[in-house]
Amino acid sequence: MNNSVQQHWDKLYKTKAEDEVSWFQPYPKTSIEFLELFQLPLSAKIIDIGGGDSHFVDVLLDKGYQNIWVLDISATAIERAKKRLGERASKVHWIVSDVTDFVAPVQFDFWHDRAAFHFLTTEDNIYKYISIAEDAIKQNGYLILGTFSENGPKKCSGLEIKQYSETSLSARFEVAFDRIKCIEEDHKTPFNTIQNFLFCSFRKK
Repeated sequence: MNNSVQQHWDKLYKTKAEDEVSWFQPYPKTSIEFLELFQLPLSAKIIDIGGGDSHFVDVLLDKGYQNIWVLDISATAIERAKKRLGERASKVHWIVSDVTDFVAPVQFDFWHDRAAFHFLTTEDNIYKYISIAEDAIKQNGYLILGTFSENGPKKCSGLEIKQYSETSLSARFEVAFDRIKCIEEDHKTPFNTIQNFLFCSFRKK
């Protein structure tokens, strides 16, 4: 695990409230729309990559999903999510890890990542992520990625990011995945600024 990156995120989660970070969403509308599109059974194995203290897990629990994993590099972020969920936190598998070090304990039906992948800026780390996702997602399982688009920010939380277009993101995953659909979305931050995101969904071949 990259300790300097881990320290960066731990510090951020220790010093900022959930609605003081640009990616905060009270309800993850687009992510849930993709989830509903694929009509997964409640027994489906779902993982949220870079989930932090996102409310995606809350909605999954509200809907009755029974096999939920949340991975984040920041233990502080995960502790915040657990505290918010209270007793319901025990229904979730929590993993503190850099995604590029992740060894999946099961194969997943649904891999969700809103805004973690675009923090990987070296070819080595991008390749590791794709390889891990290929192994961790079941055949015919789904991969949902949200990244900054080419019209989005070039940095986030003081870190460089990598922007993507529908073509460039699809090309990264074309060996093992078929693209289903991509959309662009303007995310309104708590500071009333707009960030343009690209969301793409894929099915494992």
